[in-house]
Amino acid sequence: MPPMLELLSRPWPWYVGGACVGLTVPVLLLLGNKSFGISSSLRHICAACFPANIPFFKYNWHRESWNLFFVAGIFLGGFMATQFLTNPEPIQIAASTRAELAALGVQDFNGLMPADVFGSDQLFTAKGLIFFVMGGLLVGFGTRWAGGCTSGHTIMGLSNLQWPSLVATTAFMVGGFAGTWLLLPLVFGVL
Repeated sequence: MPPMLELLSRPWPWYVGGACVGLTVPVLLLLGNKSFGISSSLRHICAACFPANIPFFKYNWHRESWNLFFVAGIFLGGFMATQFLTNPEPIQIAASTRAELAALGVQDFNGLMPADVFGSDQLFTAKGLIFFVMGGLLVGFGTRWAGGCTSGHTIMGLSNLQWPSLVATTAFMVGGFAGTWLLLPLVFGVL
């Protein structure tokens, strides 16, 4: 493997990845006064593909078409990374995390997401209904209610010192902690 591909296929330190994500904000602002966020792209796609007489989708989505290319680049980058830049080393998970997940019944650690939770065979089970359907609805509702997603509020909003983004990010973190420490053991204990 060429040295550049070898470098790209290995995990990068958090401070390098974090700096790259953090630099996205000023680059977008300097290049065209654009705001970073992913959830708004779904609105743009709906406005472009399903022109209806719904007021929420009646706006000039063409002005925001750059966002659609940005999201397409994320999908293309993810595809290229999984096809050509896969890290040959197993995913590093702390022994304490493995033990806690094993106590909940999560044993499969071969992929990026455990198949015991996110595998296709789990889709039509009660656990799958909770994780995929209810989780998706809650994320979608929360994103709409908060006026943006975690990346938009936490990366873009906090860097612009926006008070609503601080409130939203705090709520995201509290919800994540509650889901991990309270709801996840409950769901696995019942199912």
